[in-house]
This record gives sequence, C-alpha cells and structure tokens, in this order.
Amino acid sequence: MRYIIYFIIGYALWLLLTLTTNIDHLLAGVIVVLIGTIFFGGYFTDKPQKLLQPHRLFWMIIYIPVFIWYMIKANLDVAYRTLHPQRPLKPSIVKIKTNLKSDTAKVFLANSITLTPGTMTCDIDGDYLYIHWIYAQATDIETASRIIARPFERFLRRIFD
Repeated sequence: MRYIIYFIIGYALWLLLTLTTNIDHLLAGVIVVLIGTIFFGGYFTDKPQKLLQPHRLFWMIIYIPVFIWYMIKANLDVAYRTLHPQRPLKPSIVKIKTNLKSDTAKVFLANSITLTPGTMTCDIDGDYLYIHWIYAQATDIETASRIIARPFERFLRRIFD
C-alpha cells in the first residue's frame, strides 16, 4: 500500500513540475516514478498515508511561505555580512536539541536549516543536531535551539509527528 501512495505522490509531483499533457512526458513520468518508488519507496516513512491527511497537507501549505520568509531573512543577513567592510562573522558549530520524534521530521528540520543560508546541519545524533552557524548568536543548547529550530519545529511537528 505504501508503494502505491509513494507512486501517487511522486507522479503528482512529476505532473506539477512538467506541466504538460504530452504523452511522451506522461509515460516518462510513469517510468521514472515507478523506478524511484521501487528503489527508494521504503526509505521515506513507514506510514505515508499520514501525509495525505487533510490537516497535515494544510500545515505543509502553511509551512512553505513561512520557510520562504525565513530563507529571505537569512539571505539578507548573509548578504549583509558578506558586503560589510568588517565582515562581522562569528562561525561556530552549535548543538541544538529538537523536540521532533519521527526521523522524517528530523530530516526535514535538518534540510530546512541547511537550506536557510548561514546555517548548515553537520550531523543528527538522536534528538540533537550539530549546526554550523555563520554568526553564532548563542552557544548554549536551549538558546541556540530556540533561535535555529523552533520556528520550523512548530510546523514540522504538525506535519510529520
């Protein structure tokens, strides 16, 4: 059952990305998504049907503009630090604690942090993530977690946990 759901989600994504009704593209999509589902279908989550629940889809739709807003803010911050004559940098690797339970949610959090300029997830170790931060505003776990992870966790918990 989960492979069927993966195929449906993957093919819907293919259709959204290609935006065509050309039979060649539709057939290529079926083949590519089928191969991807067979090889990688077991790696994403054990219960993909949870992702199709309306309230989870709602929170995913809400999460996208929130994530884009944090990405824009981070881009402007990195641009400021790059163009500033004194280059105000204070790089550090900080340890943060996540309250997310599922591995899928933790991976999405790590990717959200990495896709936000100025931060990069180096490692996930249980409930802890090690983040390289271009300007470490805090080095204690609680404060760094609040600054880096909490804005994303509020949404990811509703989507994946």
